[in-house]
Amino acid sequence: MGIEVREYEKRDIKEAVAIWNQVVEDGEAFPQTELLTEESGDEFFRQQSFTGIAYDTDRGGVTGLYILHPNNIGRCGHICNASYAVRKDIRGRHIGEKLVLHCMQKGKELGFGILQFNAVVASNKYALQLYRKLGFVRLGTIPGGFLMKDGHYEDIIPHYHLL
Repeated sequence: MGIEVREYEKRDIKEAVAIWNQVVEDGEAFPQTELLTEESGDEFFRQQSFTGIAYDTDRGGVTGLYILHPNNIGRCGHICNASYAVRKDIRGRHIGEKLVLHCMQKGKELGFGILQFNAVVASNKYALQLYRKLGFVRLGTIPGGFLMKDGHYEDIIPHYHLL
């Protein structure tokens, strides 16, 4: 599977929304609870500083995506934030790593100095392994910071990486 990461285009909307909504429905990683429609998804993806699409160059089709945007404003506007989603049936093939690396480069190109993750869920072991591998710094633990779909609270672990 050949994967290229490129900028979101309107033609990606059906697959991008489906992948995003898989993560939202799982209720284990994204804070959102509302699903995107094609209309709301297109608006959401276009409002970001950048939305990256992982595209399978061999078979065609969207395999994952990320959104990149400021984490704050003004004096903290040099810090960006991102979220990543990979199609559920092909996770574990380093698509997430390609998305994170592309995002780090794109953040730097856009003038951001730091990439910060506010809420990495402690049970998201694959994300934690990837961020450790890529040199992200763990900032500590926020006990019970994430409401899981089943109603219990899970710890979150903020991270950052200098771009």
